Amino acid sequence: MRWPRMRRRAVPGRLDGLVALCIVVPFVALGFQAVADTWHGRSVLPQRVGTRGLRTVIDDPILVDAVVGSLVVAVVVAVVAVALAWPAARYLADSRSLAGWGLLAAPVLLPPLVLGNGLAPWLLEFGLGGRMAIAAAHLPLAIPYATIALVPGFGTEVDELDMSAAVLGASPRHRLVQVVGPAARRQVALALALAFTVSWSQYATSLTVGGGTPMLPLVLVPYVRSDPQVAAALSLLFL
Repeated sequence: MRWPRMRRRAVPGRLDGLVALCIVVPFVALGFQAVADTWHGRSVLPQRVGTRGLRTVIDDPILVDAVVGSLVVAVVVAVVAVALAWPAARYLADSRSLAGWGLLAAPVLLPPLVLGNGLAPWLLEFGLGGRMAIAAAHLPLAIPYATIALVPGFGTEVDELDMSAAVLGASPRHRLVQVVGPAARRQVALALALAFTVSWSQYATSLTVGGGTPMLPLVLVPYVRSDPQVAAALSLLFL
């Protein structure tokens, strides 16, 4: 009876190895492409390696501005999205409302290009432009992911801790900072990471709302055909 059990355990291990290989191989290929000053024909390895792609990313002021701008926007979106998702997550954790979940999922179901085109006139009416408009356009896409990540953090145990602190006379601010916040810190970290990633990777909404503001996904795409070495270096930074 031991042999079949060992065999069943070996299959997931092989699948894990296959998944790991599928993840690592693209990184290796991008690494080679990023340092390949000359790579043509059917050669497995580049004919000449160098740092031109990396130096272009570092020295080009537009690329540097795009990276910094994307980083600032993603951080702002992550923080604001988690702050706005917090009450929604507490409500959904308590009510289990299907209508609430449906409303939450609505922005995610829309194509980002359609969402960006719909938001652009409204943002202009409010006088928002550039990266402020981009951050505002990213929020409807980031908030649902942040909310989904936060909901598991508001279980029965957290509610009981919050209620106990309230009975003992703790103010709402102290309960948030000293009780509920620490109890849900893992979910908060996950929500921040998801919201940051959603904003960091947005192309269509940044294109339709930004009005030519350089952002990392926007400057990356044109290099894919014009200069694969720079595109690979930017892709490694993007990943």
